[in-house]
Amino acid sequence: MTRHSKPLTVLLTDPTGGTPGLGLPPGSLVTETGDGPWHEPLLWVADGTAMPGAWARYQPVRDAVGLRPVLLQDESGIEEWWVGELHPGMMSDPGDHRAEDVLQSLWESAVSDAEEHQEEEDAAEAIAPFTGRWPGLASAGGAPVDPDATAGDVADGLIGPWLESPRLALVPVGRAADLPAAIGWSGPVNHESDVARLCAVLRSWEDRFGARVVALSHARLDLSVAAPPRSPDEALAVAAEHFAFCPDNVLQGYESIRLYAEQALPGNAHWTFWWD
Repeated sequence: MTRHSKPLTVLLTDPTGGTPGLGLPPGSLVTETGDGPWHEPLLWVADGTAMPGAWARYQPVRDAVGLRPVLLQDESGIEEWWVGELHPGMMSDPGDHRAEDVLQSLWESAVSDAEEHQEEEDAAEAIAPFTGRWPGLASAGGAPVDPDATAGDVADGLIGPWLESPRLALVPVGRAADLPAAIGWSGPVNHESDVARLCAVLRSWEDRFGARVVALSHARLDLSVAAPPRSPDEALAVAAEHFAFCPDNVLQGYESIRLYAEQALPGNAHWTFWWD
């Protein structure tokens, strides 16, 4: 698993028992429960609700001690879902998977599921102009603005309108794309039980579009995107990947890949995914 080489307790404490100049607010360490192999805490979570600016404020700890910030949101009355719900031992390593292989497999499964649960004509319309054959990866986005600055802006925009009571968390992980698998997040379990496979896709989006994992909820993922698609053709190609990655985004939100591409993607620096 792609975790930091130093335990979280070492990264967050010095010999005197304090934090190494991070100025962290009151918070606590979260450790996996059950029979998993991790004996060290998985992440640190602030006690209080995050305010705008929190994500950007603690982003420098990534370079200082190898911790990456992420917002964690309670939703639907679920109290602190991350306590007892994180199982990294069940995940493989994102580096073991190729993004295109993962997306092709998920595409074929999503198309098959659409065909099974819809009339033939409706299923064809939902994935048009594509067919059951995987269309391949979208081209990389244009020259991105600063991905970290974009991530901070998206995080601030999420607090309040999208996330009512997010907590700031810090996770020892080498790259943001690996964060969900590193903590053993199981939000998409009904779609993909091994989140490391989805993290392989996140790595590819990180490379092609300057994407960053900004927030996690019980079954939702929010990304910032520094180089989103601009043209209709670019958006359509990316929409096909999103359909494979999270069919609910398309079928329950926009009904078709074409509409999703037109309405949700062009120039949008915030990608959000949720799994039913």
